[in-house]
Amino acid sequence: MIEITNASRWYGEILGVNDVTCTVGPGITALLGMNGAGKSTLLRMITGQLRPTTGSVKVFGEEPFGNPNVFKHLGYCPEIDNFYEYMSGREFVRYMARLSGMSIGEAKSKTDQMIEMVGMSGRADKKIKGYSKGMRQRIKLAQAMVHNPDIILLDEPLNGLDPVGRHEFLGVLAHLAQIGKTILVSSHILYEVEQMTHSLLLLHRGRLLATGDLGVIRELIDKYPHKVRIETPQPREVAARLTGMANVVSTRIDEKNDEIELEVRDPNSFYASLSTLVLEQKMPILSFNSPDNNLESVFQYLVEG
Repeated sequence: MIEITNASRWYGEILGVNDVTCTVGPGITALLGMNGAGKSTLLRMITGQLRPTTGSVKVFGEEPFGNPNVFKHLGYCPEIDNFYEYMSGREFVRYMARLSGMSIGEAKSKTDQMIEMVGMSGRADKKIKGYSKGMRQRIKLAQAMVHNPDIILLDEPLNGLDPVGRHEFLGVLAHLAQIGKTILVSSHILYEVEQMTHSLLLLHRGRLLATGDLGVIRELIDKYPHKVRIETPQPREVAARLTGMANVVSTRIDEKNDEIELEVRDPNSFYASLSTLVLEQKMPILSFNSPDNNLESVFQYLVEG
């Protein structure tokens, strides 16, 4: 649905997006990158707010810049707030529905549906000027969805949401993905992305650094040693037995905290062998985890490795 081909965007002498080529289809895709990576610029080109300086951006085969045929298919939740503060949340969403061409009755019905979907039914009639950041985020999502768009673009949508709100918000996104919507979510909070999707676009300094499934991207670093922390009441005895494993590269004992830190190759094979050892040799292991087994490590490897 979204096709980007060799797209670049310059701001005078500053390069915002640099020669990006990718496609985005149904489901949830995360647009990852630190602040200033070019995420918002890319979203603005997709939504037709900016024209690429070079290359092309197409939505349903058409260029989005100044194109109402594309706009009607898009729902956009920008990072910044720009509300009519004197309106209530319900009035604002209904107003946006009317601007999209709905009749009064349809706008009222769709607004009520979206308000309920984002969990704002009990607070939608209060003035926006009194809303918390989380409430504003929910109303932004409601207005982005009220005209039933095929593509929903969300710029840092989880900012300001409490843990319960985040869980509910992610549930809404999962539902939208299940019914065939194309959802592009930008974020610089990497652990958030792990909770919503494995489909990634990773931007760094305007360039598309990696794209694809998180599992595929992780394979790029699996040949390098991974850190594994093991908690045990007998760190020296357990470390002695683990050192002989073929996958273990190095071992460091932290007796003060009853921990062992290992570097291992082929982590999946190591975890399988570790489980066997625990069962067969009754090793007293209380817990284990890998600080490298998360999206943060993937991001750092691809950017710095």
